[in-house]
Amino acid sequence: MAKKFIDIMDTTFRDGFQSVFGGRVLMDDFFPAVEAAKHAGITHFEFGGGARFQSLYFYLNEDAFTMMDRFRAIVGPDANLQTLARGVNTVMLDTGSKELIDLHAKMFKKHGTTTIRNFDALNDVENLKYSGERIVHHGLKHEVVVTMMDLPPGCFGAHDVAFYEKTLREILDSGIPYNSICFKDASGTSSPKKVYETIKMARALVPEGTHLRLHTHETAGVSVAAYLAALEAGIDGIDMAASPVSGGTSQPDILTMLHATKGMDYDLGGLEIDKILAYEKVVAHCLDDYFMPPEATMVSPLIPFSPMPGGALTANTQMMRDNNILDRFPEVIDAMREVVEKGGYGTSVTPVSQFYFQQALNNVMQGPWKAIAPGYGRMVLGYFGKTPVAPDPEVVRIASEKLHLEPTTEKVLDLTDADETKSLAHWIKILEKEGIETTEENIFIAAACHEKGITFLKGEAEVNVRKKSDMKCAEPTQTNQNNEGTNSMGTGSYTVVVDGQKFSVQVAEGDANIQVTAVNGESTSTPKTSVDGTTIKALLPGAVWKIVANPGQSVAEGDVILILESMKMEIDVVAPKGGVVRSINVNVNDKVVEGQVVAVIG
Repeated sequence: MAKKFIDIMDTTFRDGFQSVFGGRVLMDDFFPAVEAAKHAGITHFEFGGGARFQSLYFYLNEDAFTMMDRFRAIVGPDANLQTLARGVNTVMLDTGSKELIDLHAKMFKKHGTTTIRNFDALNDVENLKYSGERIVHHGLKHEVVVTMMDLPPGCFGAHDVAFYEKTLREILDSGIPYNSICFKDASGTSSPKKVYETIKMARALVPEGTHLRLHTHETAGVSVAAYLAALEAGIDGIDMAASPVSGGTSQPDILTMLHATKGMDYDLGGLEIDKILAYEKVVAHCLDDYFMPPEATMVSPLIPFSPMPGGALTANTQMMRDNNILDRFPEVIDAMREVVEKGGYGTSVTPVSQFYFQQALNNVMQGPWKAIAPGYGRMVLGYFGKTPVAPDPEVVRIASEKLHLEPTTEKVLDLTDADETKSLAHWIKILEKEGIETTEENIFIAAACHEKGITFLKGEAEVNVRKKSDMKCAEPTQTNQNNEGTNSMGTGSYTVVVDGQKFSVQVAEGDANIQVTAVNGESTSTPKTSVDGTTIKALLPGAVWKIVANPGQSVAEGDVILILESMKMEIDVVAPKGGVVRSINVNVNDKVVEGQVVAVIG
């Protein structure tokens, strides 16, 4: 009897990159590996979308559409190139209008996409209807998704087989057009038994011949067992990645699954071990200079209790490294449990996973529920759709008070279409004001990435990639021409502590000495401000995004003085009491550290 053919999607160049490097891999560095994958016989790739869309503009100074075009040119016209979309959010962290949802499908079709995997983190089927319709309208294959995870112990009411059956029935009854159905577990926390029972349920429920897939991660250490359970239950496709961006926070390795299914009646994509070995050598060579975060290759026994997706975990730890607070990561993961329990059980996958993380970070850094992350607050208030269960009433009350928003039960698309800032006309006007060509690609980049998209389109974006060769260049000990060791801090930003007060110092190394050009965000050309009065400190590390108040201005208690950008959040820095702004001690784009004085009022 012939073995059952299992379609394999190679996630190396999307989810693999996202899970291990936070999406920060330059296209010219990895394209030789794409060529090697083609020669290894791989014909189905995840090549863009999701957080990997924004990461190119945020960190790489590269255009995602150009990357997609070049990827298609390498693999040829017949390969199935797949992207990831978040229903009404598409590839944005915020919800989009009908115009933007349509433009997303149109642009991704134009730039080489075959299939779009389309999910809603809340499993609110209403959020999948219009996006699925537009995907099919523009000639793309639509893979509709049920998102999965295991809840923390003691939590009930969602994320069991009955809940997934209810969600699947809603999808089938809604009339959403689809070509395949995926069960997606971004945190890898679903137990193999639940996976088996869910796939068996789905196989019995869907029309005969429906293509069913499972997507999971190794973060919790059960991905191979979950895939084997899914195969036994009748799955048609699974996702895998190539070393060194496999396992750990990513998908199981292709070679691992080929080994795990030896002697079984499954043909994994017609793939051959020798060809995959050769392909993985090329991937390893292409990525050899990239810094591999140790947490990216680890399995965490805590993840089932505080479900953090592999694709978000390293992105967040990398940001914490940037802000010198990585030592707080265990506390944040621990705090996620309560955030999930009280947030309505949305699946821990982008953007909800980021909402969970941001709120957990706030609870650790500022005190439990003292500050509400905007995304988390809007989620519990209903602005992203209906959560699987009702959020904690007290958290809803706090979110409403902090964000000055009332809870809503309106449909997300009705809310977004009423928001002028999510219209094409709004973004066209911004592009015209900035002198940027109003192509459809540029409109979507600006709408998806906001200020950072505009920065990219103006040619002002910077590259932020962690390579080992760059780290070596920045080593503090150097040898001069006389072979004498010299101690140098090197160029960069440093945090120093004086009398218990943290200061941010930018250092530029000259020919003869080290020059301090800024202390506490103040240029040395700026007169020192008086410290008399009440100091206002940054509660989180980050960068100054906007200064709202000016010296000499009268403010009331709670008025916003300035706004920081930290961990993909906009953090309001407010006046602790009424008074007059004595000084603003930072400038726009300055990096600040936790506890740094950013303003003084008196």
